[in-house]
Amino acid sequence: MPQGDFRKVMKPEVLLELLETAATQLGIRVSYEPIQATALQNGLRGGLCRVKGPDGMAWRAIIDKRATSEERVTTLATALATFDTSELELPAKVREVLRMHEGSGKHRRTAA
Repeated sequence: MPQGDFRKVMKPEVLLELLETAATQLGIRVSYEPIQATALQNGLRGGLCRVKGPDGMAWRAIIDKRATSEERVTTLATALATFDTSELELPAKVREVLRMHEGSGKHRRTAA
């Protein structure tokens, strides 16, 4: 979805907050951190990774803190679209955005 199309769905800031809530429900920690310039030059504004923590392996979505709201939505929606969100209570507009990003990730993941 082109970045400008988010305004047709709902305000990017509202959509981002709803996506962050969905991530929390899936057990995915979302953080905003500075991304190195070399990654930014390649068009990367963040992504999903699995890290080892005190409680075992956990999913994290790391997003460039300098990214626009639209870029943050794209990065987080792309990450979440790789998970099964069917059990989550999400507004129809959020589900629509997640469907638009399906296939952007490699395969379906499980949150646990």
